[in-house]
Amino acid sequence: MDIKETSSKNLVRKFDIVIKKETINKSVDEKIAEVSKQANLPGFRPGKVPLSVLKARFGKQLIGEVINESMNNVSKKIIEDNKINAASQPKLEITSFEDGSDLKAKFEVEVVPEFKTPDLTKIKIVRPTAKITEKDVSEAIDRIAKENVKTEIIKEKRPVKNNDTVVIDFEGKINNETFEGGNAKGYYLKIGSNTFIPGFETKLIGAELGKTKSIDLKFPNDYQAKDLAGKKVNFIVTINEIRKEVKSKIDDDFAKSLGLDTLETLRRNVKEQIINQHSNISRQKAKKDIFDKLADLGDFETPPSLQREEYLNVCKAMNINSKPDKEKQNEKVDPEIGMSDKEKSDANAIASRRVRLGLILSEIGRQNNIKVEEEDKKNAMMKEVQNYPGREKEILEYFKNNPDIQNQLSGPIFEDKIVDFILELANVEDKEVSVNELYKEDEFDLSKEAEKANKVSKKKTITKTKK
Repeated sequence: MDIKETSSKNLVRKFDIVIKKETINKSVDEKIAEVSKQANLPGFRPGKVPLSVLKARFGKQLIGEVINESMNNVSKKIIEDNKINAASQPKLEITSFEDGSDLKAKFEVEVVPEFKTPDLTKIKIVRPTAKITEKDVSEAIDRIAKENVKTEIIKEKRPVKNNDTVVIDFEGKINNETFEGGNAKGYYLKIGSNTFIPGFETKLIGAELGKTKSIDLKFPNDYQAKDLAGKKVNFIVTINEIRKEVKSKIDDDFAKSLGLDTLETLRRNVKEQIINQHSNISRQKAKKDIFDKLADLGDFETPPSLQREEYLNVCKAMNINSKPDKEKQNEKVDPEIGMSDKEKSDANAIASRRVRLGLILSEIGRQNNIKVEEEDKKNAMMKEVQNYPGREKEILEYFKNNPDIQNQLSGPIFEDKIVDFILELANVEDKEVSVNELYKEDEFDLSKEAEKANKVSKKKTITKTKK
């Protein structure tokens, strides 16, 4: 076997491969010899079939097996002998081979660039925190009470008003024909909740108890059920009850209605939930700060295929809300359609920044032996299963039968492990902020990301690749 490196530039290494015909023929003969031990062909005793017959019968198949094994072995050899840290799946192409001749092939692999990971103890991270007061707990319980509000039948004789809850029977027809989901009996509807299509609730204001009312409306043109969108509809509605909301008294009885023994227990549980929510948000913001700091430190070249893949993802994101549906269909073929040179340049800079961040995180994990264990994936699966009550067994089986889906869980798990590791080492400043500021969502602004990415791109220097 002859392996010769022909090129090493821009993080791509190329090799020419020649496997001598004698090597291939020897491997084929060895396979035929193995087959002969079990071969059972008509006209021959088991294990006594001549090798020439076996070669005529199975030669092409065995040559294919030898070539596949040889290609796998040569790929492994190149990677190991050259200590290559591959950034993507290598490409291997047979350029020349005929029975009885040498096999020639080309091998191409993108490599991870060589770079120094930052000193994590010198990274300054801001982690926002917010105090929890008894007022916060009380307000949270008030929201729970509103979500679990009770109603009672009004005693006075009066027509329906806004904010009433009515119990109705209704039947909808389009062109005198009923349609799926267009009728119900004993339906509770709060007037003003905008639960039904526009006009339905407002036309019930003034309706009288026990009376039936005819309502003519039109489904919105953008209605989610396409078969109903834009169509005229008539509803016959009967008012069975007119009810009003009754404000819940926050006491032990209210706590018991939620399955708890006392109001104090409810307050304690709600406080714990708020603490967990604050902690999760605080950690997410610290994580974002970590990623921003690491991404800004990256100043190395990125592997072409990773760069291209992320570039196209950014192009799609930049175009997602800026093009009509017809153009979006074209973007499935070419996400760059309609983009200016400036937009393409920004997308390329953002992609470089994201790819570098991914490589830095991977290298931190490699250097510190941070791995995603099977137990981690199992726990993540069980957490996902809990999102589908009643279907736990079905969803768990789906995960078990789809290894690719299981592997998709590894990325977030790995990120979280890296973040935990960095938070242990970094210079973390806990900054107290208001609750509103803590929960204020950071805008997803690609223009700001492009601005950060372009600053790094301007100072980027290409470093020597790993060999």
